[in-house]
Amino acid sequence: MRNTLIFAGSSCPGLTNQICSNLGMAPAAVELSQFANGETSVKILTSIREKDVFVVQSGSSKINDSIMELLILISACKGGSANKITAVLPYFPYSRQSKKKSHRGAITARMLANLLHVAGINHVITIDLHASQMQGFFKCPVDNLHAEPLIARWIRHNVPNWSEAVCVSKNAGGTKRVTSLADALKLNFGMVTTDKRRGVNMSGSFVMNPLDHFDHDLDDADVSKLEIDEDEPSFNSDKKPELSRIHTSSKDSHKSDQSTSTKHSPPRKPTHTRQDSNPSPRKPTNLPSPLRTAHKGPSATRSPLARASTTPARSSPIEEEIGEGDDGEFTDERARDIIHGRLIHGHIVPDDYPSPTQSAMSSSMILERPEDDPMEMSRASSFFNPEPHALGGTADATATSDEEEEGFNNPSLEQMITLVGDVRGRTVFLVDDMIDKAGSWIAAAECCVKRGGAKKVYCIATHGLFGGDALEELQDCDCIDLIVVTNSFPIPPEKARETNKLVILDLSNLLSEAIRRNHYGESISALFSHSHD
Repeated sequence: MRNTLIFAGSSCPGLTNQICSNLGMAPAAVELSQFANGETSVKILTSIREKDVFVVQSGSSKINDSIMELLILISACKGGSANKITAVLPYFPYSRQSKKKSHRGAITARMLANLLHVAGINHVITIDLHASQMQGFFKCPVDNLHAEPLIARWIRHNVPNWSEAVCVSKNAGGTKRVTSLADALKLNFGMVTTDKRRGVNMSGSFVMNPLDHFDHDLDDADVSKLEIDEDEPSFNSDKKPELSRIHTSSKDSHKSDQSTSTKHSPPRKPTHTRQDSNPSPRKPTNLPSPLRTAHKGPSATRSPLARASTTPARSSPIEEEIGEGDDGEFTDERARDIIHGRLIHGHIVPDDYPSPTQSAMSSSMILERPEDDPMEMSRASSFFNPEPHALGGTADATATSDEEEEGFNNPSLEQMITLVGDVRGRTVFLVDDMIDKAGSWIAAAECCVKRGGAKKVYCIATHGLFGGDALEELQDCDCIDLIVVTNSFPIPPEKARETNKLVILDLSNLLSEAIRRNHYGESISALFSHSHD
């Protein structure tokens, strides 16, 4: 390409050389060095006057040095009278800090966009921004390319029976990305969520165990003494009985019997005796589910809400009541797609595994206070009153990797992990935009394999950051079969050679075509389409 120069930053020289090779040109001469005190020095060794300049620089393990080198190189090109300066950033640094997460936090990604503008940038080419809204931070055009077509092509060519696989998001914030890949491949999708504020003991024992006393304390006579409005619709959300009032009346049922016998008043006719004249009696549906369970007799099981912590629950209370009809044949197949598991120290544990000290203390407090009101205990629990977020509300759905790892690093905290989707006997594609730490990936993979019965698990992401020992931890996980990333973030060659599960996809063709189209003023819409070769 005439009047075009491509400068290679120190973070990804291999990727830049491959881009230049695809375009039939050599990288422009530039000298990058550092002074003894760590300051970055840039010297451009060729004329750049009235030429289109492309600077290829990605985030790296030395992220701040890479940013300063990029800014100084752009400023040097601007001072050399370049016609147009385009920054090619396969991985945009600080992209996870694109919003304020505390009252005194900084939106670092916007600050970096302002620095690029002050340095003299005219155009930005990047791949898979952590949040696509970040394009509004820039005062110049931004081409946010996607690695999804490249990943989908690799899946079609390298995964056996890929048409029967399932795309799964490892957190709630990545569902949009996962559904996009699932739609491109015509696959089903699922989701894994981890709740760090609610453990199995807290949701099952702490909240619902007081309600389970209804299963043993009430009989048909006690239920008949409850006031039930037969004219009220079956599902009336405006008039719900208070559990505390019902609980009090059940405890004082013996006293009420004595008072009525003293006054010689005729005994109140039980409500359920009307069933003799009604060929198809209607069940007292305005009772809470534990009371309806007790009304069914000694063969009734525990409350459905109490069973939700160990077995897949029905989709809704309405479907629960329909399932208790005369035929008893109603089943919702989707209920089988919800699977719960227990996480301790970031790993799936059996249901009978001893709980940590914190959960054990919570259970002991319940045993000491069985007389408390159930709803008061529920309000005091973190199930109904979670810890407030820094900016109000609950935790952010699009939590960063560091935020997801907080619970995994605490061995005294028990978490609940939920898998939504049918993955039994299928291949699972765990998809996200980046892999930084391994804890959330390992937890999601173990949940799919050990709880969901998945056959294979592929961890797929665009940016392989692999902070700390993440790559070694993913390599040692038996539930992960393959790790697929691109070369947008430089991975040390020695690490790549030691990891036989790692597959690195090349982005040089995508970036070189984007540079060519940008230089000649052509549309880049074709780079977002999926090819079915």
